[in-house]
Amino acid sequence: MVQAFILIQTEVGQAAAVAAAIAEIAGVTSAEDVTGPYDVIVRAEANSVDELGKLVVARVQAVAGITRTLTCPVVHL
Repeated sequence: MVQAFILIQTEVGQAAAVAAAIAEIAGVTSAEDVTGPYDVIVRAEANSVDELGKLVVARVQAVAGITRTLTCPVVHL
């Protein structure tokens, strides 16, 4: 299982709506609106890095109101 945090910037005033929409996507384990340089932080998981990439590009980035994403895969050192 591959896990990642996805840091999201949204259009002004859209953080709560974006977090709510993303929380409904299969593979997303949490989606929280936050303060700071990013507006939403998502934790997601998939069976492989390729599936994780497809989740981010095809599903998460398709949500209206998102302006930028940064995906941070979790590593176990």
